[in-house]
Amino acid sequence: MKKIKLATLLVIACFGGLKAQQLPIYSQYMLNNFSLNPAIAGTDGYWNVKSDNRFQWMGITDAPRTYMLTFDGPITTQHIGIGAYVFTDITGPTRRTGFTSAYSYHLKLTDNLKLSLGISAGILQFSVDGQAITLIQQNDQALVNQFESAIVPDFAAGAYLYNDKFYVGISAPQIVPVTAKLNNFAGADDEMVTHFYATAGYKFDLGHEFELDPCFVANYVNPVPPQFDLGARLIYTKKFWIGAGYRTMDAAYALVGYTYQDAITFGFSYDYSVTDIQKYSSGTTEIFIGIKFNKHKSPDHPLM
Repeated sequence: MKKIKLATLLVIACFGGLKAQQLPIYSQYMLNNFSLNPAIAGTDGYWNVKSDNRFQWMGITDAPRTYMLTFDGPITTQHIGIGAYVFTDITGPTRRTGFTSAYSYHLKLTDNLKLSLGISAGILQFSVDGQAITLIQQNDQALVNQFESAIVPDFAAGAYLYNDKFYVGISAPQIVPVTAKLNNFAGADDEMVTHFYATAGYKFDLGHEFELDPCFVANYVNPVPPQFDLGARLIYTKKFWIGAGYRTMDAAYALVGYTYQDAITFGFSYDYSVTDIQKYSSGTTEIFIGIKFNKHKSPDHPLM
């Protein structure tokens, strides 16, 4: 009975037109801010491939699973950054899959201050697998025993001000509201709503071997109250780190990671929910892998 109720609830919650958080949430956002803001594409001065895999609310049947792969880097001679990412967010019989390409233009304001402006365009597919749903009432007309999907466009814009020590960014994913209509699932139209993100961070040097890297994210989706995420990492010799954070209305989390030869980065996080879901779940885990290419920055790079 619990599984039946959960499956039905997931369809209503994910595809019932609720104006709530629709985009994936990550605890290791400080390792991949590009997923939040297209203006970050190419600002590192080298090429990145990053994968983030999140397994939410372990122990609960049909709990959300999110997989993301991003790619970005600079086009050095044109003051331009480009990037792309694909993600899939699976919750029980429902799935959101997106592909986005991004473009950013980099401005050198002073010798050590840069501004990047970015836009992105892509598509989102929303789908429901009716065959994976067991109905309490077999004649329930709200759900039907079939697979259906809808594809809609997705656009975003952002700005990113930064130097070697700090950054401040703002972005607006799903900036053009559209509605994905699923004809055979009554009341399951999904209206995409604009999200607003603000990010900030600063790197403190603690002697020759340690760094403290606090980060902040604010997320607002009308009419839900704003959500705030404050986290920090303590980094040793630019290779090892531990960290912790707190996300309002959601969870506290811990981080650990390692970078091998300044080229391959591994990260792991564990979330402990501060909501009632903790009674039924053993927590949320997240695995991050990142690879750098062409690490040696060209002298004609516009940001150098």
